[in-house]
Amino acid sequence: MKTISTLLALLIFLFLGACTHTNVASEEANYIECTEPRPKICTREYRPVCARVDTGKRCVTTPCPTIKFKTYGNACSACGSKKVYGYTPGTCKKQSVLN
Repeated sequence: MKTISTLLALLIFLFLGACTHTNVASEEANYIECTEPRPKICTREYRPVCARVDTGKRCVTTPCPTIKFKTYGNACSACGSKKVYGYTPGTCKKQSVLN
């Protein structure tokens, strides 16, 4: 019985963790997801974007910020980072984090 409870808790944790950044993306109509292959060289034009960046944190308790928002100079430089999921045009209103 204990093994089944542990397994169920682990499956719920993995399911919720996998959905974190996609839920944020679906809430905004202007969200653009980064695609592969990632850019290696970018121009230096200034067209700021607000990127969703993976913090690298994976926790069991809350609060645990798994995504932060960061302003990049342009979409190319944002998606050049493998930690960036995607972006919305314009600067970030707040340099904040999401759980």
